[in-house]
Amino acid sequence: MRSLPLSGPALALLLAPFITLFLITPWNNFHLDYGDSQSVLVSLGLGGIALGCIILLGTPLAWWLARTQSRWRNLAEITVLVPLLTPPLAMGMLLVSAYGPYGTLGQLLTTLGLSLNNNPPAFVLAQIYAALPWYVLSARSAFEQIPRDIEEVALTLGASWTQIFLRLSLPLSKRGLATGIALAWSRIIGEFGVVMVFCYFPQGIPVKLYINLQDSGVAAVYTLLWLLLITALPLPLWCLIRRKTKPQPF
Repeated sequence: MRSLPLSGPALALLLAPFITLFLITPWNNFHLDYGDSQSVLVSLGLGGIALGCIILLGTPLAWWLARTQSRWRNLAEITVLVPLLTPPLAMGMLLVSAYGPYGTLGQLLTTLGLSLNNNPPAFVLAQIYAALPWYVLSARSAFEQIPRDIEEVALTLGASWTQIFLRLSLPLSKRGLATGIALAWSRIIGEFGVVMVFCYFPQGIPVKLYINLQDSGVAAVYTLLWLLLITALPLPLWCLIRRKTKPQPF
């Protein structure tokens, strides 16, 4: 408790924007502007699809990274880290170069009758690139917490690696995986840079916030800003509360 005064400045700094938002929100004129409700539906609907894709793609990769001794592991880790470390605007430009109508992959998709240009699939793809690395790193950490001895015993009893993954590794790492899901969800809902460059339409909450800010000023964004916080924060906060341990005195 003696260190609480030393922690006060940092806590006050972190809380100041949220306290300010609560105080300056025009509660007597709390309403959505034109198109705001559609942006909420876009973020929730397509964001849910992106999250499902991230779980399906990222969970096996995270488990493999946590268990493999392959010489390819370092290359795979770098492949996961590079999109995470790339600035969002640059990542959006890279997606345009790769999947846009004049990109190499984009032209190939066009010949197949597909398009990733300002449409829902492009929106989902942008969110996957923004959030998949975060989920993989968190899920890998969860799998690494499982003692290898347990899996080795299962192998000696005749279980296959698929059975070990589905019946042992997943249940034992569920709390850590939930944290990864929560982290990915917050990235999906709040992502602006990648989506703005690669897929301006359909407009999710962050892009619509930017448009409202440009058109009407900061006073016009408070309602939608609250909705962004309400959709992005509860799941990560719930996972944090579930994972917390009894604090130690100091």
